[in-house]
Parts: sequence; structure tokens; C-alpha cells
Amino acid sequence: MPPAQAAAHPFQNPALPLEQRVNDLLGRLTLDEKLSLLHQSQPAIPRLGIAYHKNGTEALHGVAWSNHLNDNWNQKFASGTVFPQAVGLASTWDPALIKKVGSAVGDETRGYNAVDPILWGLQVWAPVVDLIRDPRAGRNEEGYSEDPLLTGAISTAYGKGLQGDDPFYLKAAPVLKHYLAYNNETNRSLTSSNLTPKLKHEYYEPAFKAAISADAATGVMASYNLVNGRPNHVNPDLNTAVRSWTDKTLYNPSDAWGPHALTDLERYYDNKPEAFAAVLKAGLDSFTIDGSDIGPMVTNLKAALDQGRITVADVDKSVRGVLSIRTRLGHFDPDGGPYKKITADVINSAANKKLNRETAGKAAVLLRNSGVLPLAKPASAAVVGPLSGKLYRDWYSGQLPYQVTPLDGIKERVGDVTTGQGLERIALKHVASGKYITATGTGPDANAGLIDTAPGAASQWDLTDWTGGVSTLRNAGNGRLLGGDWRSLDTDDAEPDGWYVSQQFALERQSDGSHLIRYAGYETVESWFGLPDAYVGVSADGTLGLVPKAQAAKFAKEVVSDGVAEAAAQAARAEVAVVVVGSHPFVAGREFHDRDNLQLGEGQRRLIEAVRKANPRTVVVLETSYPVIVDAPTLLWSTHAGAETGHAIADVLFGDVNPAGRLTQTWPASDQLPSILDYDLAKTGMTYLYGRSKPLYAFGHGLSYSSFAYQGLSVQGEKVSVKVTNTGRAKGDEVVQLYTHQRDSRFTQPVKQLRGFQRVTLNPGETRTVTIPLKRADLAVWDYTRNKWAVETATHDVLVGSASDRIRQSTTLRVTGESIPVRDLTRTTRAMDFDDYSGVAFADEAKSGGEVVEGSAGDWISFTGAAYGSRFTAAVASVSGGSIELRSGSPAGRLLATAQVPATGGIYQYGTTSAAAVAGKGSLYVVFKGDLRIKDFSLAR
Repeated sequence: MPPAQAAAHPFQNPALPLEQRVNDLLGRLTLDEKLSLLHQSQPAIPRLGIAYHKNGTEALHGVAWSNHLNDNWNQKFASGTVFPQAVGLASTWDPALIKKVGSAVGDETRGYNAVDPILWGLQVWAPVVDLIRDPRAGRNEEGYSEDPLLTGAISTAYGKGLQGDDPFYLKAAPVLKHYLAYNNETNRSLTSSNLTPKLKHEYYEPAFKAAISADAATGVMASYNLVNGRPNHVNPDLNTAVRSWTDKTLYNPSDAWGPHALTDLERYYDNKPEAFAAVLKAGLDSFTIDGSDIGPMVTNLKAALDQGRITVADVDKSVRGVLSIRTRLGHFDPDGGPYKKITADVINSAANKKLNRETAGKAAVLLRNSGVLPLAKPASAAVVGPLSGKLYRDWYSGQLPYQVTPLDGIKERVGDVTTGQGLERIALKHVASGKYITATGTGPDANAGLIDTAPGAASQWDLTDWTGGVSTLRNAGNGRLLGGDWRSLDTDDAEPDGWYVSQQFALERQSDGSHLIRYAGYETVESWFGLPDAYVGVSADGTLGLVPKAQAAKFAKEVVSDGVAEAAAQAARAEVAVVVVGSHPFVAGREFHDRDNLQLGEGQRRLIEAVRKANPRTVVVLETSYPVIVDAPTLLWSTHAGAETGHAIADVLFGDVNPAGRLTQTWPASDQLPSILDYDLAKTGMTYLYGRSKPLYAFGHGLSYSSFAYQGLSVQGEKVSVKVTNTGRAKGDEVVQLYTHQRDSRFTQPVKQLRGFQRVTLNPGETRTVTIPLKRADLAVWDYTRNKWAVETATHDVLVGSASDRIRQSTTLRVTGESIPVRDLTRTTRAMDFDDYSGVAFADEAKSGGEVVEGSAGDWISFTGAAYGSRFTAAVASVSGGSIELRSGSPAGRLLATAQVPATGGIYQYGTTSAAAVAGKGSLYVVFKGDLRIKDFSLAR
């Protein structure tokens, strides 16, 4: 590092404290320069030697993509190491390994930045810590787990790896996505996640808190959705709760277009100066809007300043965030800081390829094993299925620089290998005309039409049933996919790719044996598309296009050749068969699109059954981004795991890697699930925490080629210890999982809750004592009667095992804490601090903060274990007026009081209502009569 005197200004002097450097630079900036730094695309400031900087390099499981200055509508893809999808990283249950992965991604981020610092910024938008509490959510592969503790451990490891080990400087600056309670894509900017205070504090916040409090992330990104009626882009928690978790300066960005949604979509504010001011005051420091054009943001923030909605001090507070992080990235050091020396030679290095293979192998989960695995040097193998010879990237990965497919991996070990995709090749004959859907070329104007009168190569299609009933159709003549290209049909795309993915169709069988062809391209949900119920139709002149279902044409599905039968025949001749099936990351659900169900495609299910019937020594490799409902006697799951997928799968199949991956979310036995929009796990029974029905595969499930015995469980002080012995014949890893259940509580408790875990490697016959911390504070619950954490006096079941449903040892722990006092409703009580509810929604008290309960006639909230007096007073708001009934014991119980609620003039205009009541103890029900909001109430003596 050059001597300190080489710095022209104090902010460039690495010897000075961070705060002094930031203060110096802040004092040198003009207002226009300060405002420019509030944008994702921060222009250079030549007079101070400050270079251009762009936020938001995507780095979820490897450097993925970014957008170049002045070319923001075209993704620029990386082609470095693509590690397993995030849900796969977490399935390793190995934070030490994931820290290495994060470090490799941080290195490659620096490598790309060295090549093009304009394109590849060092603020990375990763990891995603949204809890994947519903497997139908389109972004399932981006998250780690349905459990907050596991999510927090993996995100902390990945974030620390990205940042590097320097106590001050950052290799990259990770941002956690997306705050808060964001797990549905359907109407994502309009739906509100209704969170009870208990679940907010105990479930939804901790995943974010873990990484922030461990200083493993430099900020959080606001999510598109609303929480309790307020858009997350103006969630005051960003300034209060989130910043309270660390003493480091955070730098919180918006999501893309999010600030504009406040006016343009959500209509939450009347104008942009008001909205942009609210964004800044709520705790966001960066506007991800308008590509590289800072003009609209600057205009609106200046208007907000002129109108007195924000002050220069508000601007300075956010600018301090960006200056702090950029200083720690080395942007203002004369030599660029210690990580500036990293160059492009780290990209896709041999070491990273090796790490990628190791990670993919450790992530694989053996769901079932009939004894076929591990394979013992078979002389021949049939390797079949739509994913046997092909790997796919996802929306948040870079381009694969090379591919080692499952077929490749197996061919390296078996001399005689046959293969096939196991697909039907079909022709689609228009019933009315007798002509076939025929490709005419691969150009953008080469529209498919009804041409062939007998199936030729151009009118034959390889049908891949992916998941959820959605398929792709690849033309046998030109190898391209059929797509619904802005309501016409063409074959100009090699893969289902891009934002709208127009190459998706569903063949819907009719009672007469014909089929309708539903178009499932993603743009059908856009208002401008204007045809949400789109099907393939035929116009009077014979042109193919997309029409409403009522006008859909009927087609006969003719099987030209049966790849399923061919695959079964190959399997019958081989010593072993490997069927590789699963999902396509761009098809049947992705960002902006949830899934309707969790079914593996019918064609893939038929392939599995046909091959199994032909050869009992069949292994099914399932490669998906999310749980699907499928079963087989020998079943290995992998997420889409990057370029080394084939090596990793072969390593597991042949026993070089003893599988020890574990599921990080529950795989439901049925896709008849509660509404994806209902975030109250305690009521819906979603996740292992509150679920009571038997799943297909439980949270934490995963098998091994070894067996493990547990004995000697003990709890001493704040440690839980258990002896684990490898009783098998092979060296292997066991993931020891610690759960607890609180037997007695004032509050609803989870069925069980993960408290810690450890992945350990044991040789055959080896015994090790595994010790996992269990602190008294870990057992605290959110006491919403007093708005504080509390450790109750209670007995806890202490449960240790290899999965949430495979508890091997248990004991009890008596904890001396406190007893929650009788609820005193004579004091002012927030309506949101109820014990139970029915029908109500949770809403924003004001746009700036606060939460209330909103209900209509018959809705109710209840308060149990309460004492209350005879003078009822409530703060209420209502447009049309109504009344409140107080009842004892149930919503239809004894009437204690009725309070009239006059119209107050608006939902944010609160008045007071009061009534005489009957004092008492027990359960009090507050019943809504009419449309109104309740902020708080008291029943004074």
C-alpha cells in the first residue's frame, strides 16, 4: 500500500478511520453529486477522482449477469463457475463449505470487475434469504430453506465468503434479498403478506437478522410485496429493526422498479416526490430505477426537498451508506484496496471447478434406496430421460462455460452406455382440416402453419412434459422450439429463455379424445397481453394464432415414435438403468410466476414406470428446483447443479461420494395446499414447524450408504451432546439435527423447531460425540401481550435425529423462566396483539408506520387469559361506519358491550368510540360489525 501522504484528500487515506473518511468526502460533495449517488448507476465524479459504480451484480450461486451502462435492457452474462442453485447449496447443511463457495464467487466477482469495472459492480445482490415456506412459489430455487435457523446459517456463511476475511475491506458487498415475507409471485406487487407479530418476530425476521447481526451482509433489499397493508419499499423496519441488528453502516437498495410501483401500480402515493421521499425516509439508500438514467430520480428528490418532504440531512444519511460501503470496497484507496489484486485468472479456475464438483456431490439427497445404490461397476447402462444429456442454467445464473451431463459422468465409468431422451415424438393434426402444425423455418417471421397433410420432419415434435402440466415442443426438422411469438406461432428459439418464455404449452385432452393446446407463455399475465386464457386457434384463412379458449381449435395428437418404449427396451438390455428427469428452470414457474401444482409431467412419470418395469435395477435421478410429487424405489434428488452436475451425480451413484445432502424444505404428499397468499403458518400448517400431516419427504430427510447409531444424549448447561457411531461399512457423513418442542406455553408453539445441526464425517466403526449449543435465550418466544421476548418456565422436549421425522434420541429439559401474567386489558392494548382471529386483514395505521386490524361484519379478534374492566374505549377508523361488539368466550358468546363507530372520514383518520361494558376475566372477543379498522383499545375499571 502506498504511504498515507499519497492520498490527495483525507477520504483517500487508508490510515484514517472510516467515519473520518466518509465525513471528509461527504463534505466535498455538491447536492447534485450526493443525489447522483442515491441511484443504482452512480456517475463518476472526475474532480474528486471517483470512478463510475453500478450496484447489483447478480451472484446467487456464481457470478450471473449484470447490465452495462447505457445498455440496461440487455443482460450481459458471466461465463464463470456456476455452482448448484441456492436450494442445493443449503441442502449440503455445511456452512463451512458454503463459505468457501461464497469466497470463490467473491473472487470471480473481483475477476470480472478487473476485466470491466463498468459492467461488473462489486455490490452483489445475494444471498436470497426469503423463506421458502411454499414450494409452489416461482422463486423457490433462489431461497435456502423453509427454516429460519438453517437459512440464517447458510446465508451467513455465503455472505462471509463473498465479503472475504479482511476485518475492514470487502471483497464484494452482499445484499440480502428480499425484505420481508416475500414468497409468492402472483400479483407480487399488489398482495399483502399478513403477518402476526409472533410469526414476524419468530419466523420471518430471523433469517435476515442472522446474517446482518453476524456482519455477513452490508444491507437488505426491499421486496415487491406489501406486509400488513404497507409496501415493503416504505417499510419503516428498514430504518429501525434492520439497522438495530448491527453497529455497522448498512446500505439498503430498492428492488428493480420498486419505487415506481408505489405510484404506478400500488397507487399508495399520489405523486413521485411524495413516494421517493417516503422511500428515503423509510431506510432505503439506493433507487434501482430507470436503467442508467439518474434524471427522473434526481428530479423527484429535488421536488421532495423543495416541498419539505425530506431534508438534506435525510439525503446525507443515505449517502453515508453508499460512501461507507464504497470505501470498504477500496474504491477510494490509491491502490484500490487489498482485493484489487484479484484478476480474471480466478474465473472458472481449476480450484473452483473442483469446489463446484464437491459442492454438487455434497448437495445431492438420496430420497430412497432399494439397495441398487451404490452401483458396483456395471458392464452396461441405459441412461435415459430429458435431462440425461443436457444441463440448464436458471434466471439467476451465468452461462455454463462447459457441461458435464449425467450421461457424460456415467460414460466415464461404464463402457457400454445407451441413451435416449425418452420422449414422445408427436404430430398435431387439425381435426377440422386434417392438416398438421408445420414449422416453416427458424427466422423471426417464419410462422408455423397448417401445411403438411402427412407427418413429415417439419410437422413432428418432440414433446417434453416438464412439471405442472406444462410442456415444450421441439421440432424434429429444425431442432427449434415452438413458441407463441406475440400471438403467432414460430420456431426461432433453441431454448425456453428470456423473460416471457413463450415456448410453453399444455395439451388438454378432451372427452372426444382430441386436444386443445393451451398457450402457457409468461406474458399471458400482463394486462397489455389482453388474452389471459390463450389457446391455439385457426383463423378462416388457415393461419395459426392465439385465441380465447372458446375459439380454440381441436387437434389430434398422433404418436409418431414412442421414445418411452425405446428407453424401456434399452433398459431391458442393460445391467442398470438411470432415468434422469425433472424440471426446466425456465418452464412452469420462475420469477413472476408461481406453480399451480407440484406434479412431475405425465410423460416423465410414464418413462419412470416403463423403465422400472423393464429393469428392476433402475435409479431415478430427479433434477428439480423445487419439490415435486414423484416416487420411486431408488430416487436421488439434485437441484440444477451447474457445469459439474454429471460428475457429481456419477460420484454419488458409484459410491465415490457417500450421499449426505438433506432436504431443506418439506416435500408435500399432495399439492392440495392452502392458499399461497396465506402467510400464517400456525393456521395453514405449512412447513415442518406447524405441519401435522405426513409429507412425501420430511424436512431434513436424506439417506446414506452407511448407517448411524445414536446414544447417550445429554443436556449439560447450554450444550446438547450425543454420541454418533458409523455402523456401516463405508465412510460417510451424518447430519445431526437438534430440535426442541416446548410442551407448556402461553402461546401456540411449533410441533418442533430446529435449534442446531452439525455435519460430521465418520469412518466405519468410528464414534464421535457431537456437541451442539442450546442457549437459554434460544428458547425465548415473542410475548405479544407485552411486546418483548420472554423465556417461559416450561418443559422442553430435546430431540436429536437425522431428520425432522426421524428422531433417534430424546430427553427433556426443564427451563426456569417466567410465567406470562394475566393479560391486562385495562391498559391500552394494540388490536394487532390478539391471540386469535378470523376473517380480518392486517393493515397500515398510517403510511409512515403502525399496524391495525381491519375487519368486516362477522370478523373477529380474540384476547385470551385476560382481565378487563367496564369502560370500553377504542381508536377506530371507518369510511362508512359500523359498530364493535365485545363478547365473552366465543364470537357468539355473551354480549358485554356494543360500541358504535361513526364514519371518521377515511381509513387513516382515527376517532374514538366508547361504551359501557361488563367487566370480567377469560377470553374476550372483539367482533366487527361493518367495515372498520381498530388501532387499539382499553377496558378500564
